[in-house]
Amino acid sequence: MAATDRHRLRATFEGVAELYDRARPSYPGEVFDDLVDVTGLGAGARILEIGCGTGQATRALAERGFEVVAVELGAQLAALARTNLAAFDGVEVVNGVFETWEPERAGFDAAVSFTAFHWIDPDARFGKVACLLREDGALAIFEAPHVLPEGADPFWAEVQEDYDAVVPHPDNRPPPRPDEVSDLAAEIDASGYFHTVAVRRRLWEVTYTPDEYIALLGTFSPNLALDEVTRGRLFERIHRRIAEQPGGTVTKTRLGILNVARRLER
Repeated sequence: MAATDRHRLRATFEGVAELYDRARPSYPGEVFDDLVDVTGLGAGARILEIGCGTGQATRALAERGFEVVAVELGAQLAALARTNLAAFDGVEVVNGVFETWEPERAGFDAAVSFTAFHWIDPDARFGKVACLLREDGALAIFEAPHVLPEGADPFWAEVQEDYDAVVPHPDNRPPPRPDEVSDLAAEIDASGYFHTVAVRRRLWEVTYTPDEYIALLGTFSPNLALDEVTRGRLFERIHRRIAEQPGGTVTKTRLGILNVARRLER
């Protein structure tokens, strides 16, 4: 993705901060259990979170006793995160651009990013993080793509008709199978700053009503980049298709991939 497109798209979430807070799901507790298991981090560890949104993952980190400094690009998103996390004295939410942000104190025990690492400029992703970690500090990157396992709801293939009718594009296609989605180990190791120590993969399902799923779609950057009329036409068609489903709901399968690496000696 070109830098101009990446910067434009990553800023779109700020315009729907309250919807983002309401519609974006949290993550299974097992993901954070895996993080603790692989890194060996204990209560009191200092964690840098990159792109916290409104605190979807931050709460789980704080509940495990970590001290968290969370950097969020969007001012409104950061404000909502502060409100959501006000009960945790060990959490600080910073509104800033990660690529240029400098902490008062570095030497973090770990840096984590939940479905946000791909928004960081490629030239700064690994080098900047490495500079902020202590020796042998951990990097944990979690991604959660939509996948289509065997026996999944045919809705996800059928709904492509709506995308083709409203926003035709060669990339319009059903989600990939879980075994078609690769992890980030090769990219991490090629950076020269980290070596991968573990990759954990988990599938989980979320069921949505028509209104719930349209709210979720309204927080995805490609949809936010559409003009209002086009977006409305697309959402209307998808809403109607879900309402016509058996039970009036649709179930999405997500593949959680937790990539954990250690900083190399400099």
